[in-house]
This record gives sequence, structure tokens and C-alpha cells, in this order.
Amino acid sequence: MKNILLRDESALYYECGYSCDNAVYLRLGEEAWFFTDGRYAVEAREAVRGAEVVIVSDLYGAVAKRLKRSGIKRCAYDPKEWDCYAFGRLDPKGKIRWKAEPDWSHRRRIIKTKEEIEMLARAARAGAKAFDKIAKAFGKEGFGEDERTLHFLAERILRKEGKRELSFDPIVAIGANAAKPHARPTKRRLKKDDLLLLDAGVKYRRYCSDRTRTVRAVKGFDFGTVQRFKSRKIQRAYDTVLKAHDHAIAKARSGMEARQVDALAREVIEKAGYGKYFVHSTGHGVGLDIHEMPYISTRSRTRIEDGMVYTVEPGIYLPGEFGIRIEDTVVMQGGRAEVL
Repeated sequence: MKNILLRDESALYYECGYSCDNAVYLRLGEEAWFFTDGRYAVEAREAVRGAEVVIVSDLYGAVAKRLKRSGIKRCAYDPKEWDCYAFGRLDPKGKIRWKAEPDWSHRRRIIKTKEEIEMLARAARAGAKAFDKIAKAFGKEGFGEDERTLHFLAERILRKEGKRELSFDPIVAIGANAAKPHARPTKRRLKKDDLLLLDAGVKYRRYCSDRTRTVRAVKGFDFGTVQRFKSRKIQRAYDTVLKAHDHAIAKARSGMEARQVDALAREVIEKAGYGKYFVHSTGHGVGLDIHEMPYISTRSRTRIEDGMVYTVEPGIYLPGEFGIRIEDTVVMQGGRAEVL
């Protein structure tokens, strides 16, 4: 087996079933060690599988000693996981030939198992139910409140009063603020007929969900994809995004390159004249991390295969006016994309 050194929490969890914010996983051939400090000793010894738990006070010093004692000449690592200080302490005399393998764990995790797909599906279902509850809460007590208050309310529902973890910090944006793809909450208040965008996700056993809906805020509204706006300009843009979203899901096939899947959505938006207002990629992989492989972008030549899970999230953003994004997470099964 490959000699590998890992520090990223999701990478550690995937390899041995446990992670914390101060740990290193080292595998040399058939042997593996999980290095951490005394704060995590009990949990690590209970949860780590397939590796020896080593409790230390000097994390990088202990790993360096293990590497020196092993006498190995080569070891792989992911440079995206390491800072200069930490990495420099592992082999101060430069006796090991280090092989940089960016995204090593992401590439290892790109094809999901049946068990992983089920956990991702459960996360997606939990997220969808939370969206329904958020719609009811916003409809009942959201009008007149600002984005910061709506963000707090949405987060409380998503977390299920502390019983769930979030995939990421939710985005709640009204009107012109929705024209910023990663909008932060402001003092803008929700009024009847406003455009409202919600982007959020929750975790199930550490596996993430990711969903976005854009709606017209009226009494009794829901986060379905059938929306009717008073503004013809908004309605045309919305219908274009929905068409791009649906087309990219319906026409995606295993065997395509990721950039071809991106093109399925992008061509719809470009044909409608909104090309320069679609400012990000069509999607990204979802798993233990909210952003992982495959990346559904104009440059990605990754071959799409069954078992891959990724988002489809085309958008149109008109600065100073409004923004629209519709997003679902899909899994490739039987050669086609299925919404989780």
C-alpha cells in the first residue's frame, strides 16, 4: 500500500472512522497510526479503526520521530492540507522524497459506495424537510424581519434545535442582495412579493446535503420550483434558470466529461442572452465535504461515472437588481442523474 500522510479532518475520518482538529494520520505500507493529543484520547481509542492511536504532546515532533524510525525514503502527501510550518517539522533534514498529490482523498472518495449514497440521500431528505419548515416559519413570522433575523431562524430550523450539523453557513438573501452568489445577511427586510433566495444544507453522519431555491415571498409560499413572479424580467430569468437546471439533470450521462455536463446548463442560459450573468460553475461534488470532486465546470475533463454525487446549480445574477439560483444534488446511477 502507498505511504501517505494526511491531516484534513474528512480525509482522516474516511480512512479510520474518526477525526478531530489536532491529528495526523500516517500509513506506511500495511501499518497505520493516528496521532493526536490527550484531549481526544478517549474518543480516538473508542472510534479509530485500522490504525494505532498514539497520544502525544508534540504532534508534529512525534510524527517526525516515527518517520525517522521507519527509515522510509518516499511518502505521499496532499499539499492542500499542510502549512509551511507544520510540514517543515516532519522532515527537517530532507531525507524523505515527498510526492505531492493534491486532492488525494477527494480522488479516493469520488465514487460513492451504496452506503455513502444512502447517507447522502438521508441528508438530502432532511434538508428538504427543513426547507418546508422554513417556508412555514418565514410565511408566519418572517415578513418585516431583516435577513439577519431570517438567517437565524433558518439556521435554528436546519439545526433542529442542536440535533443536526450544518453543511455550511446558510445563505438567505432578498432582492438585490441575491445577486451576490455568496451573499451575507444584511438589514434588508422581507416584504410581500420580494424575491427570496435560500441556499442551505444539513449533515447526516457527517455526509452533506446542498440545496438552493429562489421564490416569490407571498402568503403561504413554498420552496418548490414552480414560482410566479410579478416582474416579467424576473420571471424570464427564473424560467431560464429552471430550464437550465432541468436540462442538465435530464441529459447528463455517465461517460460524459464534467465540462460537457456544465455545458448542458450553460448553453441554455447563454442562448437566452444571460451568459455573462452566470458567474460560477454548474456544480460540485458533495460528500464528507460540501465541495469535493467532481467539479462540474467549463475546464473539468473528469469523466462522469456511476456513483458520483454532485450538485446542479445554474444561476443568473444581475448586479443591483436580483439573483436566481436553483440547486439540487444528484447521483449518477444506471448512466443517468437522479435527484437525491
